[in-house]
Amino acid sequence: MKFNQIKETALYVKNLDQTEAFYSEKLDLKVISKVGGRHVFFRVGSSVLLCFLAEKTKHDKSLPSHYGEGKLHIAFEVPNERYSEVKEEILSNGIEVEYEEEWGEQYQSFYFRDPDGHLLEIVPQGMWE
Repeated sequence: MKFNQIKETALYVKNLDQTEAFYSEKLDLKVISKVGGRHVFFRVGSSVLLCFLAEKTKHDKSLPSHYGEGKLHIAFEVPNERYSEVKEEILSNGIEVEYEEEWGEQYQSFYFRDPDGHLLEIVPQGMWE
């Protein structure tokens, strides 16, 4: 089998309004779908970030359950030349950078958390290629 990419990633959240404000206002992601009391979805390049209220999707009948719990990790890729600029934007939006890692001579990344404690990372383009 050969896959092109991961098209969707799901996070489970407690407060949709807080989640929408964080991802759309602080991270500038476009909302592409929202069902109040259930989910909000965001466009991230050619991928989609799905944010569900876990309890509302636990007993879905029309789709397999999207229930989950716990803090997860996802990384957002940015162009190499914008890495420092994105870091400054994150900081200027009142988001605390928790950690920054040097991955050898070419790459570095930094970590921060969303309102639900999910660990988010910014990585430069080319990492993992």
